[in-house]
Amino acid sequence: MTNKPEYILVCVAWPYANADIHQGNVTGSYLPADIYARYHRLKGNHVLMVSGSDSHGTPVTVKADAMGQPPEVVFQYYHRRFIELFLGLGLNYDLFTHTDTENHHRVAQDIFLTLLANGYMYKRITPQMYSPAGNRFLPDRYVEGTCPNCGYDRARGDQCDNCNTLFESASELVKPHSQLDDSALELRDTEHFFLDLGKLADDWLVDWIQEDKEHWRAQVINFARNLILVEGLHGRAVTRDMDWGIPVPVTGYENKVLYVWFEAVIGYLSASIEWASNSGQPDAWKNWWYNPEARTVYFIGKDNIPFHAVIWPGQLAGIQRLYEADPTCRLNLPYDVPANEFMNMEGRKISGSMNWGVWMLDALERHDPDPLRYYLTALMPEARDSDWTWEGYVERNNNELVANWGNLVNRVLNMTRRYFQGVVPEPGELDAVDQALLDAIDNGFDTVGALYDACKFRAAAQEAMALSTRVNQYLEEKSPWTTAKTDMAATGRALYTALQAINGLKVMLSPILPFTSQQLHEMLGEVGKLAGVQRLETYAEETRSHVALTYDGSVAVGKWARTAIPAGRQLPKPLPLFKKLESSIVAEELYRRVPKV
Repeated sequence: MTNKPEYILVCVAWPYANADIHQGNVTGSYLPADIYARYHRLKGNHVLMVSGSDSHGTPVTVKADAMGQPPEVVFQYYHRRFIELFLGLGLNYDLFTHTDTENHHRVAQDIFLTLLANGYMYKRITPQMYSPAGNRFLPDRYVEGTCPNCGYDRARGDQCDNCNTLFESASELVKPHSQLDDSALELRDTEHFFLDLGKLADDWLVDWIQEDKEHWRAQVINFARNLILVEGLHGRAVTRDMDWGIPVPVTGYENKVLYVWFEAVIGYLSASIEWASNSGQPDAWKNWWYNPEARTVYFIGKDNIPFHAVIWPGQLAGIQRLYEADPTCRLNLPYDVPANEFMNMEGRKISGSMNWGVWMLDALERHDPDPLRYYLTALMPEARDSDWTWEGYVERNNNELVANWGNLVNRVLNMTRRYFQGVVPEPGELDAVDQALLDAIDNGFDTVGALYDACKFRAAAQEAMALSTRVNQYLEEKSPWTTAKTDMAATGRALYTALQAINGLKVMLSPILPFTSQQLHEMLGEVGKLAGVQRLETYAEETRSHVALTYDGSVAVGKWARTAIPAGRQLPKPLPLFKKLESSIVAEELYRRVPKV
């Protein structure tokens, strides 16, 4: 009897379309989401992985001002670069779209109006930072100052990235000033809509956050419970004085837009709806959003914990049966929010202005994707901040990918070619040592699978590599290069067993190493794709079209289990999976980050 496939919704943080993506972004949310999705696809579950470029908000307009370009040009430029990177890294989104689509505008406005109709919105006149020099109200992200909570001197007007404190107004900062020209600011009155988070907490969130969440990471659930139960939630403005964004669908608010923090998280729902429409099944998104047995997992960085573990659940609870007449329908709240900590580089925080970071699209010009993916997984900041070093990258590549896993594959395939002309040998009857190895590999699918499912990707990589080491030890014990001189039957049995083992490890490692796992899949004489394929699509709307990244899983043949490579199969000529890196790479890569005069 097989288990019933689950519906797994993988929601991935939306990158601001104002800068290239660095290694901290990738290991913080994009790569763990892809590993998780790949594992569940291999398990046969119904996976929907969605995200897109965050097209609105002040990060984009600040960049546009600096470049002297309209915001549309800036976000579209970076949106295409994101897609290029994700294709290169093998991130298998079912849909990677953006927030400036007609579909997203409509869904965001629908949610705003539903929250308003349900009594979770109110109007309030508040003082807001106004720039006399610029003759305009300044969005909070145009304001910087010192955090009154921790003393961080580069806190933004809406949030301190150092301690995650949320500000109701930029006026809470100490010595606030304009990011644009460092000019003095003054407070002027303006009217906005506010989301009544206190009422949402009383109606929904207090009970929800106290439910069993033992599978949540401690730093996430502790933060969320403290914010809801101890500090308490207050109203938060959902509209702002800007002209770039989603218009507020209320008469008299024509010169205001929806706040990006409010509408960007709605992208998880709107992207699901867009995917369903694009696939010709307009109601298919409901299998993940209204199905009480579905699991919704949000992969984000720790700076986004309050929005995904507190505020977005409040929005979802407040709208309830959106697009449904059935009063029992309830949009699913997050099953898990496995937020990662930050990744630094060489002991220093990543800085775009200082060119200090691993800009991933640039790195792919010189490095293969799987070694990058592996190192980012091995150092994934799941419980605490981690640190990328180029020396560590070279060592992990050479000692673990090349000398352990890659060497194992090369030994087994080349000995099969040397002693049996590349034909999988007849094993005869396996002995206890042979069977113990295959049992260990088969049991590894349970162990490693449980780690993938628990979002413990570092441990999953370690466990899989430990099994690779065990197969190498098996070869040393069986010594087929020695028995080949006197007992070809024993040599054949050992190589047959090792081939079955690496065929299992290929599947086990494929969520982390998709490219080389597919290469090995083909070198073992298998056909088809372990995973699906990614492609670019252009979707036309009434007034414009947009480019998106989509996933086709119809060609996937993989499953989460070891399959047998039949004796007698002719294997193609093997090629190395990985290449050894020279130590000189360390100095070369660091030199690339030295500011040039």
